[in-house]
Amino acid sequence: MSKTLETAIELISKASITPDDAGCQTLLADRLSKIGFHIEKMPFEEVDNLWARRNSAPPLFVFAGHTDVVPTGPLEKWQSPPFQPEVRDGQLYGRGSADMKGSIAAMLVACENFIAEHPNHSGSIAFLITSDEEGPAKNGTVKVVETLEKRKETMNWCLIGEPSSKDKIADVIKNGRRGSINAKLKIIGKQGHVAYPHLANNPLHAFLPIMDELVNKVWDKGNEFFPPTTFQIANFNMGTGSENVIPESLDLQFNLRFSTALTDKKIKKQVAEILDKGDFEYEITWRLSGNPFITPVGDLVDIAQTCIQEVCDDIPELSTSGGTSDGRFIAPTGAQVLELGPLNKTIHQINECVGVDDLEKLTQIYQKMLEALLPD
Repeated sequence: MSKTLETAIELISKASITPDDAGCQTLLADRLSKIGFHIEKMPFEEVDNLWARRNSAPPLFVFAGHTDVVPTGPLEKWQSPPFQPEVRDGQLYGRGSADMKGSIAAMLVACENFIAEHPNHSGSIAFLITSDEEGPAKNGTVKVVETLEKRKETMNWCLIGEPSSKDKIADVIKNGRRGSINAKLKIIGKQGHVAYPHLANNPLHAFLPIMDELVNKVWDKGNEFFPPTTFQIANFNMGTGSENVIPESLDLQFNLRFSTALTDKKIKKQVAEILDKGDFEYEITWRLSGNPFITPVGDLVDIAQTCIQEVCDDIPELSTSGGTSDGRFIAPTGAQVLELGPLNKTIHQINECVGVDDLEKLTQIYQKMLEALLPD
């Protein structure tokens, strides 16, 4: 059994459902302290965070990731228990194997191998690990970054082990992410009897033309890095439970995944302009999950592509697709941020898995990146 596979099995065996770290960070801290890392625990409320750094000189390369995983779903549907990892047909099965304990194991082993061969490397290496990525993400990476910024600790490069690959390992790397903004909207009408609609104001009937405009609006055309902004209604509720009552109000929740061609302020303004056309009162509250970010082609992207080509014989595609990641908290510091990890086909699913050979290739890629960025 390889060192990376053994480490991944140890991590997956810990039932670290958000926000419980379940001892994963202790395992990492013990291993990192043995190779010269200064270990700093940064708990915020119920969330465990780990900041481990080797050396103090710039430039600083950071491995970032999360030890928390999503719930398992129905246990009886798993072919093997989700926290009793098992290798079958070249795949390592278990909750968190792909998202993202497999890549954390690869990062740790790559770092151990690199330091064993290059104990006097230039610059510094750090690990930023949280147990709050799959949850609210309020007391995890964002709080660690705030702490680092207050004490002027600057990241130059950050590699996040999110599952970025599509069809084979390292065929896609994420060099940015779209922004995400959510809104809760209440349309206020007037309750009444369905037989006397002139004495009421059906909130749905009043809202329908406005909803059509929101759904079909071209928010932007995207740009060279991002697809066009998208609008999606995620939840919609109305009704009193009676078949002869026009309800007083309806509630809906919608989300926009937006590019750098827009800002959250512009989105709010444009939505308000559309809503104000309607024959109804409304209430709206907003929550910004994260702004879009992009790492243009440069030293980190170039080195990642070169290392992937050396290991996998292919040049990866650059992509900004998918949901949000903790990169949204790190990129605003000025760091170059990339996401490179396992295949994302089974993440959050029953029988989540990662390829055993893929873990070895990830370990090699991560080590080669360290060698290129932090030479002796």
